[in-house]
Amino acid sequence: MAETVTIARPYAEAAFRLAREKNTLDQWSQMLRLLDIVVQDERIARCIGDPNVSGRQLERLVLGVCGEQLDGPGRNFVQVLVHNDRLSVVPEIRALFEDLKREHEGILEAQIYSAFAINDEQKSQLVRQLESKYQRKVSAQVSVDPQLIGGVKIVVGDKVLDATVRGKLDAMAVALTH
Repeated sequence: MAETVTIARPYAEAAFRLAREKNTLDQWSQMLRLLDIVVQDERIARCIGDPNVSGRQLERLVLGVCGEQLDGPGRNFVQVLVHNDRLSVVPEIRALFEDLKREHEGILEAQIYSAFAINDEQKSQLVRQLESKYQRKVSAQVSVDPQLIGGVKIVVGDKVLDATVRGKLDAMAVALTH
């Protein structure tokens, strides 16, 4: 995984620089999302790296599927990726691009794990608290993890806020054994 991220980083940074300079961050976000979907389609994925499919054929195939949803720079980006045999790292390029975009826009990404489903109001309240704590806009995704028993665990970057029953039980177990 680390190797593909290392390979993808310069492409993501180049796309981000171009998008920022042209004020087309959202457009590039959409193009990379489409490209990610296309290259992960099982029929296209089989063609990537297939020695019987030439680079030109692969380029025509991907550009044909994407159609007019890619602008000139987006089409050039695909050509560069195909030429350098990097089409397979599009998912990593997209993820890195989105990280750069969020950082540029001052948005923190948070992952909320809850023992039970939470409603929109509860999610909004958690997001408001995180925004107050970090003094930045927060975009949050919620996942249900029944193993937590109760409460929530919030991951923001490399920080973990654990307010789960499972976390408290684990802490008690450590305290009792030491």
